Amino acid sequence: MATQSAHGAAEVRCPGCGPGGARAVPEVCADPAARREGLADRLARSPEAPSRFDSGLHFAEGMLMAAVGIALACGGIRGGKPLFTAGGSLLAVVLFVGTLVVVRGEIRERALVAAGAPRAEALWRPAYHCTGCGSVFCPGGTPWPGRLTPEQFRKLVWTEAGHGPQLEERAAEAELPPGLQAGPTGSPGHA
Repeated sequence: MATQSAHGAAEVRCPGCGPGGARAVPEVCADPAARREGLADRLARSPEAPSRFDSGLHFAEGMLMAAVGIALACGGIRGGKPLFTAGGSLLAVVLFVGTLVVVRGEIRERALVAAGAPRAEALWRPAYHCTGCGSVFCPGGTPWPGRLTPEQFRKLVWTEAGHGPQLEERAAEAELPPGLQAGPTGSPGHA
């Protein structure tokens, strides 16, 4: 619920504590103090996905290490050492394939986070966190009624966005209130 404060600004009231301690979840997540305390992580909209820069760096590292394997193989050929040739060749192939697997996994992870972003945003953006009782709620009861713990909130948002399998144990085991379904568009069994 929102009420008018003495300064004319709308003040959001926590359904459990009343006025005075509620802040928008996006504001809390941007606060450096909330980041240090771990609250921003508990209220995160989605899991952290590796950046394109990270993927590029991992690709460059992998190719550099594969080049070392190729150099060993070439040295074995020139020096007549079949063990170096076979070992270097095997090392180069394993590092090349491993690098491609890692980079492909990072690309998929970024795509998954991007695909679920609109569904997560619809629940995350209107939410408020109460510093008094530590709960998360939506003024007016939309898109969900009542108060949730940060873990319940994370479970609701992440499973709606398709990130349920990436929840840590504490959030995955959080029980949502009766009538509130977790999963894409509120479907059961996805949490």
